[in-house]
Amino acid sequence: MSSLSPIFVAFLLFPNVTQLDLTGPAQMLSRLGNCQLDLVWKHKNPVPTDAGFPLLPTATFGDITHADILCVPGGLGTLDILEDKEVLDWLNKIAANAQWITSVCTGSLVLGAAGLLRGYKSACHWASIDQLAYFGAIPVRERIVFDRNRASGGGVTSGIDFSLSLIAKIRGESHAKFVQLATEYDPQPPFDSGSPDTADADLLARYHKYIDQNAPNRAETVRQIATRLGFEN
Repeated sequence: MSSLSPIFVAFLLFPNVTQLDLTGPAQMLSRLGNCQLDLVWKHKNPVPTDAGFPLLPTATFGDITHADILCVPGGLGTLDILEDKEVLDWLNKIAANAQWITSVCTGSLVLGAAGLLRGYKSACHWASIDQLAYFGAIPVRERIVFDRNRASGGGVTSGIDFSLSLIAKIRGESHAKFVQLATEYDPQPPFDSGSPDTADADLLARYHKYIDQNAPNRAETVRQIATRLGFEN
């Protein structure tokens, strides 16, 4: 591993992040070999996640001025940072020289708000993917989407698939397969309900009710934010 070129990975960490959006790909990307991985936020105090436990930032925006891979996870907390100038400025600063600009789930909306997806294809969580268009992105309903140096995963668990695909592009397919074997990533889900295409109507209604309760009028809120940021809708 010591002969591998160094890779610096920066994950944006923020309050109410969906922790698996971050920790899934972080676990995989940490095995790139000769890799430094940081969780970056405004301070180094514990940051709450939507799973009820906090994550500890390893660095602040001021500490991290360069990364080879920039990754933005998603979660309901994205709504609170779409207009956060400090967040958007840092993302643009890192993206200017990053080899890969990436996201998982609704993290792509944050990249979009930063102006980093104009004219780029991108994935997003199935329930929010249409909102990408508000930021000039091209929504693609796929689990993994690559467009030039932009890479994105769909909802939550796709972050693992996305990161393995990214490892293959950086270190080669053999290394990616080694990481998959080492982590025994051999998914065999007990149910076939992980997509709106396979879930039944009652499950879909239950999910939409959950979103309406926890992020009411989310699509319209995102549209209004995009307008305030200067995007044409």
